Amino acid sequence: METAFNKDIKIAIEQAKAFCLDEGLDIELAYEVSDELLDTISQRSKELPSMYFASKDMLKGRLKNGCYLLKKGDEVYGHIFAHKHQVHKYAVYERSSLWIHPQYRNQKIGLLLMHLLTGRFTKDFLISIAQEPRVHHNNELLGMVHITLSEISPILIETLEQIGKLRDEYKYKYYVNPYFESKIKQFNKILSREKKV
Repeated sequence: METAFNKDIKIAIEQAKAFCLDEGLDIELAYEVSDELLDTISQRSKELPSMYFASKDMLKGRLKNGCYLLKKGDEVYGHIFAHKHQVHKYAVYERSSLWIHPQYRNQKIGLLLMHLLTGRFTKDFLISIAQEPRVHHNNELLGMVHITLSEISPILIETLEQIGKLRDEYKYKYYVNPYFESKIKQFNKILSREKKV
């Protein structure tokens, strides 16, 4: 049975794809980009309050997980990365560094990039931490579930804090994919046992 959210997401994704086609925009999955582009993205993350700062080295590490680029010819008009947090022996991926050029905003392209990246991690622990209400809405459209910090292992929170993700439920909301939600209690118990060892 198709829910209203499922129908909404399908319509929105098709609209974004149609817009990209009309505008001559391509979306590519990349594992390598130029140092110049990494410098630009890093500088952008430093200047924009809606993005967490990502150094060039951090971005290089994220490229190993793949990133989606919105391109027109050789010009990049948008991007999204996946940051891998290593929590003991477990990988927790976080969607990060989402940006769309102002010229192409309000066309659901951000949702399309989120959808593509989220689809790559359906059998992995995936988290989204954001302050923008539009991102929260998109997370819900993508089937992600809002969780509170009290539901997350303190060990994972400590890992997030190492790169500046603060415990701030006033400014930020935390969403996890269905796989993470289904395993979160088990994941927290395992991490608690490992911390004691």
